[in-house]
Amino acid sequence: MLIKEKTTNAALHEADKRFYLPTFNRLPLAFRKGKGARLWDVEGREYLDALAGIAVCNLGHCHPKVVKAVQEQAERLMHISNFFVSEPQVMLSRKLVEISGLDRVFFSNSGAESVEGAIKIARKYAYTNGRGGGIISMENSFHGRTLATIATGKERMQRGFGPMPPGFHKVPFNDIEAVRAAVSEDIAAIILEPVQGEGGINVAKPCYLRALRELCDRENIVLIFDEIQCGVARTGEYFAKDHYEVQPDIMTLAKGLGNGLPVGAILSNEKVSGAIEFGDHGTTFGGNPMACAAGLATINAIQEEGILRKTTRKGFWLKEMLEEKIGRHPGLKQIRGLGLMIGVEFDFETKPLVLKMLEHGVLANATAGNVLRLVPPLVISFEELERLVDVIALSLNELDQ
Repeated sequence: MLIKEKTTNAALHEADKRFYLPTFNRLPLAFRKGKGARLWDVEGREYLDALAGIAVCNLGHCHPKVVKAVQEQAERLMHISNFFVSEPQVMLSRKLVEISGLDRVFFSNSGAESVEGAIKIARKYAYTNGRGGGIISMENSFHGRTLATIATGKERMQRGFGPMPPGFHKVPFNDIEAVRAAVSEDIAAIILEPVQGEGGINVAKPCYLRALRELCDRENIVLIFDEIQCGVARTGEYFAKDHYEVQPDIMTLAKGLGNGLPVGAILSNEKVSGAIEFGDHGTTFGGNPMACAAGLATINAIQEEGILRKTTRKGFWLKEMLEEKIGRHPGLKQIRGLGLMIGVEFDFETKPLVLKMLEHGVLANATAGNVLRLVPPLVISFEELERLVDVIALSLNELDQ
């Protein structure tokens, strides 16, 4: 029996609280449609989106090329399982290999699944070379919410879900000496985000990533880059690694890859891929024709529309405008990031700022407590970026008073 609810934000919010597992502390907003960098709720109010579904809708909401590809694929074929070859999967695999410089692709449904698969590949490679299965991750990292991925991350996300899987070790981010001290024959892999997202938009130092690559080469340890949030053009390059000219052994993707459709990927070089045998890993839905059609359309649109160059320009411009409009605010600590992955750090909690911006029709996000995270669609216009900065400045002023 269908339950008919009044189409208001409040009514849908109450229904959501009644039926859905209470794991999201949602804002009382229900969106009905989106276009580009704009969203409309069920009551018809328009919003400027500087969150993009948490760095997912990199080409904006309902990009026409992605919509067309998904519609056409849905009419043709939606699922066949991985017992058979899928044309969209082959085409997206080839495209990802071409733009990444890595050799092999495995598709999953999400970022956490991609990281889980990356850990399995790394451990299998280590096993074949007589090493242990330990994983070194970074403090303030975020790699997902499965048991293995929370074992790599913050302790507060582990509370109540123990015992944690063994073999995970955390060290400070951007501290190469701490990594060297943690390395032993028991370590299979080092995993990190070149730009930490949930941790507060913390950017890796170039010398740090180069030193990690040298360390992993010397010790035969697998280097894993988690580019789930910072990949797929978000930083102005296809992948954040390209800013550093450092190639990992394994790279994980998701979020922006399908521009809204769930699709994740594990990319790996031939060296570590060679450790995998038939039956070592699998998925039912991963890499299905629908998801791969969306991914292929997304990458093609990024190339055809010059999104990398435009994102770089917009990112520089946004940081300059933020410096100009709020640079003298007494609570501002730092503006940082790459491309359109920007963190604005204050000396106070930023959730009230996010709520105040929402009153003015702008969506953003507070992360790491005191960081305002700005990850708008990469197709956002300069006029929309200017409105974003104006609303941040206005909201700060209203909070100060």
